Amino acid sequence: MEQILQRLASANIQLLPTVELTQHFVFERDGFIALVERRETGFGNIGAPGILSEKGMAQLVWRGETAFFIARGFERPAAPEEVEKLRSFAADLKNSLTA
Repeated sequence: MEQILQRLASANIQLLPTVELTQHFVFERDGFIALVERRETGFGNIGAPGILSEKGMAQLVWRGETAFFIARGFERPAAPEEVEKLRSFAADLKNSLTA
């Protein structure tokens, strides 16, 4: 577990305090977040990443060639650099938790 936390810190990924979520951890970097299943032995499945919006977590959705961040009551286009940063965050999170 200590090695995982070191890898997360090295990737500038932080664990957000969320007492209201009992079945998932929330990890964040640069406004991008992902839910990770809580397991007795540590971390489980990693959910699709998104951004933290004023309406909660907004998922990346593609409509043809255009990417959007969408949540209930929230929608905005995703800039290409945001899509790239989101993918980088997802890859770094997966590598940190599963390496």
